[in-house]
Amino acid sequence: MLLTVKKSETCGCVEIPGSKSHTVRAVFIAGLAEGRSVIVNPLISGDTLSAIAVCSAFGAGIRNEGDRLLIDGVNAAPLLPEDVVDVGNSGTTLRFGMMTAGLMNGYTVLTGDSQIRRRPLGPLIAAMNALGAEVSSTRGNGTAPVVVKGRLKGGRAELDAVTSQYLSSLLIHAPLLDGDTEVILTRLNEIPYVEMTMGWLDKQGITYENDQFKTFNIKGGQKYKAFNAVIPGDFSSATFFMVLAAVSGGKFLLKNLDRTDPQGDKRVLDYLKGMGADIAFTDGGISIKGGDLDGMEIDMNATPDALPAMAVAGCFARGETRLVNVPQARIKETDRIHVMCVELKKMGADIEELPDGLIIKHSKLKGCRVNGHGDHRVVMALAVAGLNTDGETVIETAEAVNVTFPEFSELLKSCGGNVEIIEERD
Repeated sequence: MLLTVKKSETCGCVEIPGSKSHTVRAVFIAGLAEGRSVIVNPLISGDTLSAIAVCSAFGAGIRNEGDRLLIDGVNAAPLLPEDVVDVGNSGTTLRFGMMTAGLMNGYTVLTGDSQIRRRPLGPLIAAMNALGAEVSSTRGNGTAPVVVKGRLKGGRAELDAVTSQYLSSLLIHAPLLDGDTEVILTRLNEIPYVEMTMGWLDKQGITYENDQFKTFNIKGGQKYKAFNAVIPGDFSSATFFMVLAAVSGGKFLLKNLDRTDPQGDKRVLDYLKGMGADIAFTDGGISIKGGDLDGMEIDMNATPDALPAMAVAGCFARGETRLVNVPQARIKETDRIHVMCVELKKMGADIEELPDGLIIKHSKLKGCRVNGHGDHRVVMALAVAGLNTDGETVIETAEAVNVTFPEFSELLKSCGGNVEIIEERD
C-alpha cells in the first residue's frame, strides 16, 4: 500500500484514539483476572488484535463491541494453547505473552512476523530462566520463535531492560507466582512505560516495592480482580499531530488526552515548546501552533517512539537538533535511527547518525518516493514531512499504520491534508 502526500495547509481539531500501551496492558491484566472486565474506548488496531488473539489462546473469553471490550479472565490459570501462538507484529504482546506462558506447566511456542522474529528477547529469556522457567530461542539467537516451559516459581533475577517491555512483563506476571520475586535492573530505558505498568498494578492493589527503579520486589500469591476502565488517548499517536502543528504553523486542538497520564510521549509537548511552538492547555484539549522553531538537544531515552517524528521536526528548525541517548530506537520495528536518516536524506535532509541518536540541521526538503520499512511510526513521520514539502511524497508500506493508528490518513484529510491511499497491484 502507498500513501501519497502533497504540501497542504493544515489545521483543525483531532480526537486522538485510545492508547495502545494502556489497551494492551488492560487486555492482559483483564485476561489474567477473575471475572468479567469492561475496557471502554480501547484502541482497536493491529497490536490490540494481536493481544486479544494471544490472550484468547491462553483461555480468556473476549468480545469486541467496538467501543468496548468485554473480557472474562482465567483467574491466574491460563490454558495451554492448542497451537503455536502468533503475536503478529506486536512486540509488547510477545514479551507479555512469554510470561503468561510461563504461568503454566507444559510447552508454548510463540512467534510473529518477520519484524518480530528480529527483535531481541535475550534479557527476558535469561530472567525467566532464573525465575524457574525453561525458555529458549529455537534458532539460538535470542529472538522468536521462542519455546516457553513453566512453571515460573519466583526468586531473584537480573534484568538488562534495554526495552521497558521486559520489566513490564515481569511486573504484570510476578504477582501471580507462588514465590516472591526480586528483579535487579542493570539498565532501564523508557521509565514512563514502567510507571504506566505500575499504575495498573496500583489500581489492582498489588503489593510490590520499587527501589528507585534499581530493584523491584514483588510479593507472590496475589490475584487480579475484574475491573471497568476507560482508556485515555494515546500521546504516541498524538505526537504526529503535535509535530505537524509545530512545523506547519497551523493551529491544532488535540482532544481526548489526559495531562496527568504517565505516558512518556507527552514530553513531546515540552520538546516542541522548547523549540518555540505555542502550546496551551484548555478545557477543550491541548492547543498547539507552530511557527519559527529553533533546534536544540533532546534526551529521548524516555520517548523512543517519538524519534521519527522529532527527526522531521529537526529538519524544519533553525540551526541544529540533536536527538540523543536513545539507542533502543534501533531495536524497534526497524532500526529507526538508521531508517529515518536514510529516508530523510532522500528528501534532502542534512542528517547524520549517532550511535544513540541523530543530528539534524535545518533542511529544505523535497517530495520524492520513500520507504516506510513496514514501521508505522516511520510511515507517519514521513507523511508529516511530505505535508510540508514541495512536490509529491510517495510512502511505501503505508499499511503498517494499521498497527497503532488506523484512522491516521482520514484524520489528516479532516485537517486539510492532501493525502491518498493507493492499493498496489501485483
